[in-house]
Amino acid sequence: MKVIVRVTEKIISEAHINIPDGLSESCIRQHIVDRYNSGEMLTDMNIFQVDFESISALVVKQAGESL
Repeated sequence: MKVIVRVTEKIISEAHINIPDGLSESCIRQHIVDRYNSGEMLTDMNIFQVDFESISALVVKQAGESL
């Protein structure tokens, strides 16, 4: 018997990064977005929290099997 199990979780990641002093709020936001989009921040990301959302299972009937 083959069963496909799907688990849905919400993962919250956190990064502690250094940004230049003296930036305005909009520049700080842009700096963070730019670092994230370029992939630079991915190496700094750590899983902070995982919340379980749901779990489901699908039984797949294979040829010659009866349920």
